[in-house]
Amino acid sequence: MEAVREITEWRDVAKQPNHDYLLDGDRVVAYRPWGTAEIRVLKGTLKIDRRGRRFEPLKDNPFRELNKNPEPMVLTVKGSKGNSYTVNVEDKSCTCPGYTFRGRCKHVEQL
Repeated sequence: MEAVREITEWRDVAKQPNHDYLLDGDRVVAYRPWGTAEIRVLKGTLKIDRRGRRFEPLKDNPFRELNKNPEPMVLTVKGSKGNSYTVNVEDKSCTCPGYTFRGRCKHVEQL
C-alpha cells in the first residue's frame, strides 16, 4: 500500500482541496481530508481515477497503523517448471532457487 498526497492544481474557480490517501493500487482504502488530522477508513475500497491528477509520496505516513498486518502477506506462485514457491509480499522475498541464489527473481519483480 502507498500513502500519497494529492498535489493537483485545480483550474476551477472554487479551489478544490487536495487530500492524503492510502492507496492499494488504484483503490482508495482510507483518506485524510485536507487540513485535518482525522483519518477516514472506507468500508470497502473506491477506485480512483488518476487522469489529470498529480500525487506525491508522503514521507511521514499518517496511515502507518492501518498499513500494519499482524501476519505477512504471502502468495503461492507456480514457477516456469511447475514448482510452487512462496512469495512474501512485505519482505519482497521468494523461496525459489533464483531468489535464494541471486537475491532477486521474476516472482518478486512482478509484484
